[in-house]
Amino acid sequence: MTKKAVHPECSPIPAGPYTPALIAGGFVFVSGQTPERPGTDQMVEGDIKVQTKQVMENIQNILAAAGCTMDDVVKVHGCLVNMGDFAGYNEVYQQFFCKPYPARTTVECGVAGDCLVEVDVVALLPAAK
Repeated sequence: MTKKAVHPECSPIPAGPYTPALIAGGFVFVSGQTPERPGTDQMVEGDIKVQTKQVMENIQNILAAAGCTMDDVVKVHGCLVNMGDFAGYNEVYQQFFCKPYPARTTVECGVAGDCLVEVDVVALLPAAK
C-alpha cells in the first residue's frame, strides 16, 4: 500500500514530526488538529466554541486539499481538556457534520499547550465510495 502526504499551506504548521494528513487505502487520515490559525503555529484565543470552530475549519481545509469534504468523514475522535465543555463542543460540531453523522468518540484528556480541544478524523476518499 502506498501513502501520500497532504501538506496544505492553509493548515497550521505542525508542531512536531507528523504530517497533517495521509492518504492510504482509500482513506484520508487527518492528524489531531488543535486551534491554531492556518499557516501559523499561533492558537486562537477563546472558549471551547471558538476553539472548536477553528479546529473544524482546519480539518475542513486539510480534507479539501486531499479532495474530500466533511461529508466524507466516517470517524471522529475528539479530546476535550474538560468534559464540562462537551455541550459547547457538540454545538459547534453539529454545524460541520450532517446526518448520517460520522462514528465518534469524545474523551477527556490532556491536550498540549493552552488548547481546550483536539480532534482527528478519518475520511473516505470520494473515488473509493
